[in-house]
Amino acid sequence: MNRSEQCFLEACRVIPGGVNSPVRAFKGVGGTPIFFKKALGAYLWDVDDQHYIDYVGSWGPAILGHTHPAVLEALTQQMHHGLSFGAPTALETELACKVIDFFPAIEQIRFVSSGTEATLSAIRLARGFTKRNKILKFEGCYHGHGDSLLVKAGSGLLTLGVPTSAGIPSDFAKHTLTARFNDLAHVQQIFAEWGEDIAAIIIEPIAGNMNLVLPASGFLAGLRAICDQYQSVLIFDEVMTGFRVAKGGAQALYQIKADLTTLGKVLGGGLPVGAFGGRADIMAHLAPLGDVYQAGTLSGNPLAMRAGLTTLQLIEAQTDFYEQLASMSGQLTQGLVAEAKAAGVPLLADGVGGMFGFYFTELARIATYADVMQCDSVAFKAFFHGMLKQGVYLAPSAFEAGFLSIAHSAQDIEKTLTAASKVFKSL
Repeated sequence: MNRSEQCFLEACRVIPGGVNSPVRAFKGVGGTPIFFKKALGAYLWDVDDQHYIDYVGSWGPAILGHTHPAVLEALTQQMHHGLSFGAPTALETELACKVIDFFPAIEQIRFVSSGTEATLSAIRLARGFTKRNKILKFEGCYHGHGDSLLVKAGSGLLTLGVPTSAGIPSDFAKHTLTARFNDLAHVQQIFAEWGEDIAAIIIEPIAGNMNLVLPASGFLAGLRAICDQYQSVLIFDEVMTGFRVAKGGAQALYQIKADLTTLGKVLGGGLPVGAFGGRADIMAHLAPLGDVYQAGTLSGNPLAMRAGLTTLQLIEAQTDFYEQLASMSGQLTQGLVAEAKAAGVPLLADGVGGMFGFYFTELARIATYADVMQCDSVAFKAFFHGMLKQGVYLAPSAFEAGFLSIAHSAQDIEKTLTAASKVFKSL
């Protein structure tokens, strides 16, 4: 038994399932989760001293690579001034200004402690602003574990949502409508039936929680038009895409302005943080100005603010930052497809900015949750474990996007593709 297996057994005695977030348990791929002890740049080391090229990046935040020296220095300085005050700091305003500079659609912003908290708060705010009850989300998009959001489509074209987790009353779920990603006609049908009571559409503009699925041409613009027509709030969940696919996130990439935006991951520079922001007239409904209540003891934590601010400053200082990320993700995804083809393995792959996804499928295109569900998850499991043995750490799920950092090198990509060639041939 290796040290990771021992750690997992010990963890299972005191932590449900041995993990503090379900996907870490390796249930999607089988086997025992890896326990890590060190991260530096593009690399991870486990408790058995095995070394890996990391394509998880703490599920997105590590866009500069792990433990960037400038971020560590900024945190060290801040720690000597205090870890938490429970009171305002100038750092919060400084980071708010920086985020608003990155995202022109955000006029005001409020910091919280997680992406889940950000989406919950944005939805409550949208309901308070519109005085409506229902929200519309999309199959395959994940917005945190809030009661209104852990919902799947019902049994008919326009039926109300059904909870996907125990502990969620059906009365909560009935206010959540679910549409098909990239199916604008389906959204229009739902609004024709329920539009006068839909407070908001919430969407990952680039889906990253059903692997990577890009929006079809005109889809996001169509959602913007529908929200304008029905006076509903358009919420872009950019917890994953914000600061990762472009300087202004997916909104900048596709030239669509959301009314509210949720952020996290990269925003915290590796520390827990989230945020939601948008139009000033909507944000004015938040307490203490308005009647929509939201609060958090550690919101605006000075360590998270300092790490996030330093991260964004470093991104901004490098003029070709996103071009470099896009170039690397292109090399990786094109290389994976080429190696799979050489081995006779059907594979699609795509990337945008510092995100990528690949799918074991005969389909010519992946556009919906149903398409993703047709992919060969058995082949993915074999590929995942094969790559792990070759020293490459991928997301332990066929339904999660991968992440590159600016610390990844051409040599890392080359080593990854060499490993993939060997594994594809064994499938």
